[in-house]
Amino acid sequence: MFKWYGVLGILMILFVEINFFLKLEPFAHYYFIMIWLGFIFVIDAIVYKLRKDSLIMKRRWQLVGLFFLSAIFWWIFEFLNLRVGNWNYNDIYGISALTAPLRKTIYFSTVLPAFFEVTELIRSIHLFDKIKLHKKHKVTKRFLHILLGLGILCFILPLVWPKLFFPLIWLTFFFLLDPINYLHKQPSIIGHLKDRKLVVPLSLLLAGIIMGFFWEFWNYFAVTKWFYELPWFVNWFKIFEMPILGYLGYFPFAFELYAMYWFVRSLFVKKEKLLV
Repeated sequence: MFKWYGVLGILMILFVEINFFLKLEPFAHYYFIMIWLGFIFVIDAIVYKLRKDSLIMKRRWQLVGLFFLSAIFWWIFEFLNLRVGNWNYNDIYGISALTAPLRKTIYFSTVLPAFFEVTELIRSIHLFDKIKLHKKHKVTKRFLHILLGLGILCFILPLVWPKLFFPLIWLTFFFLLDPINYLHKQPSIIGHLKDRKLVVPLSLLLAGIIMGFFWEFWNYFAVTKWFYELPWFVNWFKIFEMPILGYLGYFPFAFELYAMYWFVRSLFVKKEKLLV
C-alpha cells in the first residue's frame, strides 16, 4: 500500500503547480518548501513501496540529520557565492531582511534530503547494479595527495579569479573530503576504484542531474526565484534559467554532497546503515 504521506506529497506538488498560474498568496512566495517537502514525501513513499525501507519509515533520525546538514552545506555555497557571484535571488522570497536568513535556512534544508531520496530510489530499481569497472585500480598515497592538492586549488582559484574559475567550487569539497573519507574507511567514490562497483557513483550522478532538472524547472515558473549571472562564454542556450553548460555542474555537485555528508557524519557516528 502506498503510504499516506506519499499521497499528501502528490497533493502538495499539484497545489504548487496550479498555483504557479493562479499565484495565490502567501503560497506563491513560499512555494519552495511546499513543493520540495511534497517531493521528499512522494519519493520516500515510492522507495518504501519498493524495498520496505526508507528514511521516513525506518531512519528518521538520519533524515533529521540530512535536513540539518543540508542547511549548513548550502550556506557554505552561499558564502562562496558572495565572491563568485554566480546566482542571486529576486525579492528574497518576499520576506523582510530580518527573517530572510531563517526562512532561507528552512528552504536550504531540503536540498540534501531530496537528493538522497532520489539516490535511494535509483538504487531501489537496480539500474546500475551489474555495472563494474573492468579492473581494480590501486589507490596510492600519491594519488590521494594529488586529489587533496586539487581540492585546495579548486578552493583558492575561484576566490582569486572568480570570473574564470567559478565552476571549480563544485569540485572543491569532493577533492578535499573524498580522500579523507577513504582514509578513514568511510563511504567514498575513491573506494569504488578498488571494489570496481559503480552502482553508487552512477546513482549519484543520475540523481544529481534529475535534481538539477527539477530545481530549475520549478524555479522557472516561480514568483520568487534565483537567477544566474554567468560569464558570456557559458551564458547561452538556456534551459529554464540555467545555461545548458551549467547543468554539467550537477554531476560533480552530486559527488560533493556525498563526500561532505559522509565526512561530517563520520565525526559523530562511526557505524550505521548506509544511505545508499
